[in-house]
Amino acid sequence: MDDASLDQLFRQARSPRGWDNLPVDREALVSLYELLKLGPTSGNTCPARFVFLTSDDMKERLRPALSAGNVELCLASPVVVLVCHDPLFFEHLPRLSRDESLRNWFAADVGLSEETAFRNGSLQGAYLILAARALGLSVAPFSGFDAYAVEEIFLGDTGWRINFVAGLGYPDAQILPERAMRLGFDEACLIL
Repeated sequence: MDDASLDQLFRQARSPRGWDNLPVDREALVSLYELLKLGPTSGNTCPARFVFLTSDDMKERLRPALSAGNVELCLASPVVVLVCHDPLFFEHLPRLSRDESLRNWFAADVGLSEETAFRNGSLQGAYLILAARALGLSVAPFSGFDAYAVEEIFLGDTGWRINFVAGLGYPDAQILPERAMRLGFDEACLIL
């Protein structure tokens, strides 16, 4: 990748503090998913599920579940994404995996399947952020919310579990924040 691409994905990318008025249409959401779904997950489990809230009515239903500090930025975004995982992801493994025994292995161990769904769904949530950046979009992830309320309001009979909430849209370039500090290599890494 060239420097411009690395800048777009990492070095110049920021979680936005405001949104441009440009809409994010269905085609952009489909393109986003078509990219993120290609990221690896263990055993090709693909447990992430995404709920795109695009109408003001749907976003307003989320308001009571959000922490007060997240309401304004989250609900102002053109799209709110509920990044979820399906605890029964293994039901799709006969189609997704070449290993015929994998479905039964996960089905027999609830703890393993829940851990796998959460871990790999989180990976896919990260792929969402990178795919969005690659398409010129920005993502503001939020962990301040009432998970039970979100699941009750939006996930109903799906059985899906919420991981995190994210605002999605084109950033307002006028109010992008400075990059916050990051840990240095020697603080965060070991070479053994």
